[in-house]
Amino acid sequence: MGIFDADRWLEIWVTITRNKLRSVLTCLGVFWGVLMLVLLLGAGTGMKNGIFSNFEGYATNSVFFITDRTSEPYKGFKKGRYWNMRNRDIDNIRKNVRGIDIASAVIFGGRSDKNIVYGQTAASFFVKGIYPEQFKLETPIITYGRLISEVDMRDRRKVCVIGAKVNESLFNNANSCGKYIRVNGIYYQIVGVVNPKARGISIGGRNEESVFLPLSTMQQIMNQGDRVHFISVSIARGEPLQKVIDDITAVLKAQNEISPTDPQAVRAINLAAQFATFEMLFTGINILVWIVGTGTLLAGVIGISNIMMVTVKERTKEIGVRRALGAKPANIIVQVMSESLLLTSMAGLTGLSLGVFILDGVNRLMEAAAAGPSSSNESFFKNPEVSINVAIIATVIILLSGLFAGLIPAWRAMQIKAIDAIREE
Repeated sequence: MGIFDADRWLEIWVTITRNKLRSVLTCLGVFWGVLMLVLLLGAGTGMKNGIFSNFEGYATNSVFFITDRTSEPYKGFKKGRYWNMRNRDIDNIRKNVRGIDIASAVIFGGRSDKNIVYGQTAASFFVKGIYPEQFKLETPIITYGRLISEVDMRDRRKVCVIGAKVNESLFNNANSCGKYIRVNGIYYQIVGVVNPKARGISIGGRNEESVFLPLSTMQQIMNQGDRVHFISVSIARGEPLQKVIDDITAVLKAQNEISPTDPQAVRAINLAAQFATFEMLFTGINILVWIVGTGTLLAGVIGISNIMMVTVKERTKEIGVRRALGAKPANIIVQVMSESLLLTSMAGLTGLSLGVFILDGVNRLMEAAAAGPSSSNESFFKNPEVSINVAIIATVIILLSGLFAGLIPAWRAMQIKAIDAIREE
């Protein structure tokens, strides 16, 4: 008999359906184990997608540098001195530190009452002066127009890019490029409207609620000289993260007369390390889910194996007659293991299919809710799913479990001799 022998599978099906209730209860453990595995994996993926979507578009290999008071005296300066980073620091970092992709700076203008005006409409929003490279670190969606350019920086142009909330408040989401708004009393021409992809990071205020100016223009208007408030750097892939951070810190200290051993004066916010921690966290969650899911599945498999042992015991006479008629031990083993495999496969694949169906239903409901007028784009749970690789692995585990469940009962059936079976009767 081959594996695709229809008569053999019909016989197996008749044997299984002979006691329907027992077969259903036997399958329930495997069904529940696979269902829980799929749902837990999908939930873990949904949490990961939700959290990481809040950082979408932001360079995950970023490090931010800010200033703090010095904690050590150095070269005639007392400790406790306030200091500022400057444009030259960006230039020195670019020249003297290896392993950097992008270096940018930001200056903050704050958010005062009714500081942004268009015609008769006034609103309160954040104001930031930026390098053009800043939009490479936090890539936005360009709704209208363009981003700030190197020419804008060089010529200190009075142009601005506004966030989506600013455009909604002042222009009702219309194309506002070319129009002029008053920012802290000074007129700027709008050259672009952007909507941030990353909503989980807010540097000096939410980007959708911000007006972006060329940093050089803002320094001149605010009489800030060449001071910057914030430096952000993306580190090249494969570079030693901590070494690059230490090199940048050393350059900043040397340039600004700060003790090389001062632990406080330069603060580094390591976003790259935080992302690595998130990745390790979700890897750990996935491992835990697989342990719990396979443990539950194993319990179901043991249940099937026990029931198959009972079935073999009940069919002692039948197996003895088969042996007397010339059935080989291999035929008996294949028969029992095929029954176990069919039971496990039906239960497991049903659990897998139902789990995928439930995850798809939850995803559709969440998408419908997100499309509603009162919804927020921020979410810590998004697109719960299981990948095709996980589905394939789960299917292989189900099939192997079915074979394993029938192994001991099949061995027990093979030991039955025709004369012993007849004598028992």
